[in-house]
Amino acid sequence: MIAEVDRPAIEALSVTEEQSAYVADNAESFVEAAETPGAMPWYRGIYVGDVPVGFAMISDNIPPDRSEYLGPYFLWRLMIDTRWQRRGYGRRALDLVVEHVRADPAATELLLSLVPGTAGSPRGFYEHYGFRPRGDWFDGEEVYVLPL
Repeated sequence: MIAEVDRPAIEALSVTEEQSAYVADNAESFVEAAETPGAMPWYRGIYVGDVPVGFAMISDNIPPDRSEYLGPYFLWRLMIDTRWQRRGYGRRALDLVVEHVRADPAATELLLSLVPGTAGSPRGFYEHYGFRPRGDWFDGEEVYVLPL
């Protein structure tokens, strides 16, 4: 389930040291969301019952005149706490994010960007889900696209 955020509980979640090269910690995500309202941040905690297990944040329908951001729909963050990984929660959370974006009839794609690297990279997860390289880079990261 994706729900409103219990910020202290979500900030306490973490990924492995190897994975930390690819995803910012959740406290930093909250700061970035507050500092860049033009990126239209939308974020939710990922829960199993009442237990927080992860965090998702997207740019939610960025206006076309805001070309400094990727969008209009951009998967900004997706993380599952190291204790809860490999149980399908990341895929299910991504399903719910995609469902949220598809609720906009004008939405045609969901973008994300990946830090270059291999060890600990989420690249395989996203490619298995259906994301493909778009053929460009943004802010030093490769842009991927999921057609909706």
